[in-house]
Amino acid sequence: MTIEIIKNIFRFVLLLALQVLIIQNINLSGYIILLPYIIVILILPFETNRLIVLGASFLLGACLDYFYDSSGIHASACTTMGFARYYVLKYVAPREGYDAGVKPTIEDMGLEWFLRYAGTLILIHHFFLFYTELFRFSEFFRTLLRVILSSLGTFGFIYLIQLLFYNSSKRT
Repeated sequence: MTIEIIKNIFRFVLLLALQVLIIQNINLSGYIILLPYIIVILILPFETNRLIVLGASFLLGACLDYFYDSSGIHASACTTMGFARYYVLKYVAPREGYDAGVKPTIEDMGLEWFLRYAGTLILIHHFFLFYTELFRFSEFFRTLLRVILSSLGTFGFIYLIQLLFYNSSKRT
């Protein structure tokens, strides 16, 4: 249990640094913004207490707001995602429930399940983030395109991270 907590803290710091130091400087276009730091929330263990998920989500977003100087937009979007995580997990749960010790990763749950789970949460996060940032509906469809393209880019990047760093013992 303590090793898992240390791993999650290390993952938190590493992905935050990756986002702030490297990915922030990648300019694909005005429509595609990569935000892979949210994988920290996505791969928290199933058994994690809801209050801890909300606290970690807020802390992650607040740290990003500090570096981006974005006045709480990331904190609110991450907290919304952390809140929605419980309901999305219930929605995509297998009939027999989640096994103990299984993590919400592609390796443990499969690509189809992860696509539904992560795709939904990424869309919720990006929708909340971009519409809160804009705070008007005059550019609704332009922002919606930005949400969709950024969600696809972020999911692709998270998928790549999963393939590279979560080596499956089943593959070898």
